[in-house]
Amino acid sequence: MVIIIDAARTWGYSVYTMKKAKEETKMSWAIWITGLPGSGKSVIAEKVRNIFAERGLNVKVLELDEIRKFVTLKPSYSEEERDIVYAALVYMAKLLVESGKPVIIDATANRRRYRERARENIRNFAEVYVKCSLETCMEREGIRRAEHAPSGIYEKSKKSGATVPGVNVPYEEPVNPEVVVDSEKMSVEECAEKVVEFIQ
Repeated sequence: MVIIIDAARTWGYSVYTMKKAKEETKMSWAIWITGLPGSGKSVIAEKVRNIFAERGLNVKVLELDEIRKFVTLKPSYSEEERDIVYAALVYMAKLLVESGKPVIIDATANRRRYRERARENIRNFAEVYVKCSLETCMEREGIRRAEHAPSGIYEKSKKSGATVPGVNVPYEEPVNPEVVVDSEKMSVEECAEKVVEFIQ
């Protein structure tokens, strides 16, 4: 049996595939939605993803609380552990963006250095700050039922040795975020639309 390969067609397909891959890579980006626990990061991230899905763009959401379960089976939430977990998160996002996949990072990242590492290593990166008072965050967190986030975060802040951002340890607000949304004054839809408008 003789197999005849159309070199011109094969080469043309390869060139087309390479061009398409380059175009997809240029379209990829990463946004980091940051804010205090309970500020509304996850619902905004999900809404942004759904808006893009309706427009034909598949966006991956990296939710730290889900990823943490694989990286640290029994999290201690120490500074050292957070350094490791956030480094892994940034690397995952970097690989996805380089492969042409748009990414939303849904994570508190209480230290600026975590987010700055992403900015230094990921092209087409932007920071979205979900502004919300600690009091409102505590009220919301007390009644929310998130799939991956641990429950009773602020209640745990009363225990000895707790490291809850904004209470026991600092939450360092972004200095110059590309987008700021106020989840106390804006609806989830309004917050998401503002993020989408910036990306487009």
